[in-house]
Amino acid sequence: MARSALYVIQVTAGKEERARRLILRLLPDAVEDCYTPAYEVMRRVRGEWKLVRGILLPGYVFVQTANPEKVAHGLRDVPAFTRLLGNSDESFTHLTDDEVSWLNAFTNIKTHVVEMSEGVIEGDQVMVTKGPLRGHEAQIARIDRHRRLAELDVYMFGRMKRIKVGLEIVRKHS
Repeated sequence: MARSALYVIQVTAGKEERARRLILRLLPDAVEDCYTPAYEVMRRVRGEWKLVRGILLPGYVFVQTANPEKVAHGLRDVPAFTRLLGNSDESFTHLTDDEVSWLNAFTNIKTHVVEMSEGVIEGDQVMVTKGPLRGHEAQIARIDRHRRLAELDVYMFGRMKRIKVGLEIVRKHS
């Protein structure tokens, strides 16, 4: 039997959760796991700071399967835009070992969520003290302190993608 791998399904941005539920309901025997990676960030909701989740890669749903052809065929019955990424209708591209390693390093394996990180800025250096970004400061391309976000440039799906994750800067020293 074929080895199970992680594949990516393109969906309409904003409809990831609906597509995920439909895929799980309509393809239970073809899909081992189906999820949309998310990230945690602090947002102000009605005057209070709350931990909320955002979609890590908008427009994509991840599926773990040993039979991508069966998934691609079954997606025709899903009443939403869904397309298994690949080179053609018969050739589907699974995530590379590096892409899977990146996801596993940053996301909680059980929840598929990049948890909130915390850090300080010393001069022009960012030092992450807590969370999945700790030790990965070199990957931070930009910090939005106001929105409590870090933007990372990550090679994913065969191209460079800008990914947002939560980063709280608790202190800044000039």
